[in-house]
Amino acid sequence: MRWIVRPPDLAAASRLSAEAKVSPLIAHLLAQRGITSAEQAQLFLSPSLSHLHSPYLMLGMNKAVERLRAAIAGKETVLIYGDYDVDGTLAVVILKTAIEICGGTADFHVPHRIKDGYGMKSDVIEQAAATDVRLIISVDTGIRAFAAAETAHRVGVDLIVTDHHLPEVGEIPQAVAVLNPNQPGCGYPCKELCGAGVAFKLAQALLEGAGHERLLPSFIKMVAIATIADAVPLTGENRVLAKLGLEGLRKPVNVGLKALFEVASVGRNGSAPSASDVAFRIAPRLNAAGRMDVANDVIALFTIREMTQAQEISAKLNQLNAERQNEEARIVKEIQERLDGDAAQREPYCLVLDGDNWHRGVIGIVATRVVERYGRPTLVLAHDAESGEAYGSGRSIPGFHLLQALEQPDCRKLFTRFGGHAHAVGFSLPGESIPELRARMEEYTHRHLTLADLEPTLEVDLEIKLEQISLDLCRELQQLEPFGQGNREPLLAVRNVLLQQPPKLLKEKHLKLRVAAGNGRNQGYDALGWRMAERTQSEGLIAGERLDLAFTLEENQHPDFGGPQMILRDFT
Repeated sequence: MRWIVRPPDLAAASRLSAEAKVSPLIAHLLAQRGITSAEQAQLFLSPSLSHLHSPYLMLGMNKAVERLRAAIAGKETVLIYGDYDVDGTLAVVILKTAIEICGGTADFHVPHRIKDGYGMKSDVIEQAAATDVRLIISVDTGIRAFAAAETAHRVGVDLIVTDHHLPEVGEIPQAVAVLNPNQPGCGYPCKELCGAGVAFKLAQALLEGAGHERLLPSFIKMVAIATIADAVPLTGENRVLAKLGLEGLRKPVNVGLKALFEVASVGRNGSAPSASDVAFRIAPRLNAAGRMDVANDVIALFTIREMTQAQEISAKLNQLNAERQNEEARIVKEIQERLDGDAAQREPYCLVLDGDNWHRGVIGIVATRVVERYGRPTLVLAHDAESGEAYGSGRSIPGFHLLQALEQPDCRKLFTRFGGHAHAVGFSLPGESIPELRARMEEYTHRHLTLADLEPTLEVDLEIKLEQISLDLCRELQQLEPFGQGNREPLLAVRNVLLQQPPKLLKEKHLKLRVAAGNGRNQGYDALGWRMAERTQSEGLIAGERLDLAFTLEENQHPDFGGPQMILRDFT
């Protein structure tokens, strides 16, 4: 892996430090993030509710609010059509709750990942119409649901689409209103809202219009979870939502949140959960419902009032997550054995991997693991033996727009359906078309990528001395939280440190190093490397070696052995 040490702009950092009254270190890191004025620094470090954009800046909002208010006034039952991931289910919770607070009635439909697949289906709309539903609002889905939109029009159902996925070029489904900051002609400032974020903007307009704006912070807690879980950039309005929401989650009121936090071991010391807590503890358990069973459990968890029921659902989600982890590990192992055992299968610029008996609910996570290990855009497909269809999920590398690759004419003709973003896609196609998909993707990636693009790189923000690591440094860096896409955790590096002890393996897959500066007689520091056990075994690290470490820094809050802790990203 190649390290790129970002050169400091000393003049810009010095000026920002003086104007914004922040430390030179924070000024340096802010400048690297393109923040050059005191006003920008204030917005970044101390976002507030006043920094939320008006929902009416979003194209279609006036029509959407007008139709929804009419439904509430007319005592219509509104059907919310969601998706089965965290983003989609929390979007349902947000909009359903807002409608009910404003005096309306809302039901919902969330498809089953395996039985129904992704997206809006005409038969669901027809069934809704048969029960006298006259308004359907999609959340986190619908921007490419042209057939479903035509069905809604045919059966006399009004449709409001709220979505954040990229639309077809030049095409928008027929609807009363389409809310999507990425649609042509929409000037909404934050293009990177997640699906729950778009649904929240509709809820915000509805609540503010009804005099319930004081309730917005409660909704923002849910938006924060969805925003982090969906891995959208934590910049602009997304940063406002994530930071305020995480702080609000310090004291959860919702019984579902309380039960989930307990089973996930989050927030036990009264501290606000971090973005990492949400991404690696909360979101996987919520996603497990839609991946392994039915996503309706997530909506039930956050809408019931009895703690006993909430605890039962949380325990079920915890068990489903354990099953998801086992299934993910099984498939990843099979893929690694396949690729590591045959160098020719690792050579393609885009890895297109298919298998039998792979659970469709985990192939997206598997694709992420493959990208992390092999550094190539990856499509992972699971065969359905009954239908002959293959269902796929893809993840990309920085700088390669995966959805655009699927949209090329030679590829798109192969798909039954597809959609997504630059970095993540979902699709299905006849299993017999996989060889052609593999060939088309290889041709496309060879035209748009070079071998240098496939070489993994690390951007190091700052080189420091080992003895500079302290709790004060940890807490200074925490000012930049929440970390995630678009605001990655500062990556630090130390050079020529001594490995004091032989490496330790944790749970047979993680690595722990004890290092010190100089001759090794100085204070030792722990460095943890998640999923790095295999690497240290292959490289044969021994005590007394000199190492360069690239790492992030976090605070271990254990009462007995807490303190600053390095989380390894690489070592040489």
